[in-house]
Amino acid sequence: MAFGLGKLAVLESKLSIYEDLSKEMLDKLEKAVGTISENSNKIAIILERHENRLDESERTDALILKMMEEMKETHKDDREVIHERITTLTKKVDQNAKFVVGAGAVLATMVTVLQVIPPLINSLTPAVQSVSMVSTDTHEWTTLTTNTSDFSALG
Repeated sequence: MAFGLGKLAVLESKLSIYEDLSKEMLDKLEKAVGTISENSNKIAIILERHENRLDESERTDALILKMMEEMKETHKDDREVIHERITTLTKKVDQNAKFVVGAGAVLATMVTVLQVIPPLINSLTPAVQSVSMVSTDTHEWTTLTTNTSDFSALG
């Protein structure tokens, strides 16, 4: 049995070595699992923050799109108002231009007529001249009105 005890002692020492190795490996595995758990928790926190940022970014994008649509509508309304104002002003300018042309035509006609009529009237109407004669008998003054066209035939 001595022989069996030696084998038993060797087996016990080997078992003891395996137990120590198993404990070391178990400790290492526990540390590795702990590290993996910590990293997993850190990654979960990072992913949660990232998700929050993505959600916030989506809300911001939605607000920006909404603001852009509102601005687009506002600009459309403004553009329509400006177009109406420009159309109204264009009509007024056209009316004023017609008035200016008409007034200019009337003024030009009046100036032309006023320049043509006086010489025409002077040429159609003979000038009247007064002549005074004194009679020696009665000492009365007599005024004669003669037409200058009568004298122009004489001269």
